[in-house]
Amino acid sequence: MDLRGIEPLYPGCKPGALPLSYRPIFTRSDLVRYNNKKEPMRKHPLETGYIYHILNRGVEKRKVFQEDKDYFRFIHNLYEFNDEKPAQNFYYRQSSSHSHEVGPREKKSLVDILAFCLMPNHYHLLIRQVKDNGITEFMRKLGTGYSMYFNQKNERVGPLFQGKFKSILVENERHLLFLPNYIHLNPLDLVSPEWRDGKIKNTERALNFLKRYKWSSYLDYAGEKNFPLLTSRNYLLGLSGGKNNYQKILMEWIKHPEISEISDLMLEK
Repeated sequence: MDLRGIEPLYPGCKPGALPLSYRPIFTRSDLVRYNNKKEPMRKHPLETGYIYHILNRGVEKRKVFQEDKDYFRFIHNLYEFNDEKPAQNFYYRQSSSHSHEVGPREKKSLVDILAFCLMPNHYHLLIRQVKDNGITEFMRKLGTGYSMYFNQKNERVGPLFQGKFKSILVENERHLLFLPNYIHLNPLDLVSPEWRDGKIKNTERALNFLKRYKWSSYLDYAGEKNFPLLTSRNYLLGLSGGKNNYQKILMEWIKHPEISEISDLMLEK
């Protein structure tokens, strides 16, 4: 995809790359090494203004979302805990069986949530840190809050997730164009795992399944109200050319996934 004319991902850099003055103090080899848990992760700080792909999964790959109530609770937490202030009693409004909104209130966000997807035993987030130490604080509240809910509900004790969340820096616009597609297509693993090899036989059936899958930001990017207050979508929609063009790009990705372009950002390894 031609990146000319696209607003740079970070200030002062041309599309597709970061200038030396904006590169973080760690290298990609550092990120991959920490991602693979060969050394303790995040010895270097997560940088404010930068975008990261984040993943965590259930301990022993167990299901952490067992019913709709669990998914709703986690999505509520994504909204409620994204605040400098301590979490308050939530206001959650379900307007229909297909549209769900977290009630608005004044708050100071720790991160911008650009995209997300919840799967039965793991989740993906694409987020930008907007306050120093924001991602760490947000993820601490998110993990602790949901684990307490899940353990109390299921009368269990002990860790729910596999240690610290994994994170990796998104360094250029090309990655940022492909990564949301990968995140939004993850639910196809439940019905057509062959999508990862570009072997989907019925693309319309696959797209229809995604339109029925409520637990991601895909529907809001497609123009259907699902959890509209949760994500900041203008930047990614600008890169993809708007809602209609995003649909076309996603359909093309279903047919011809370019996973090799983001293999170093996938985190599932």
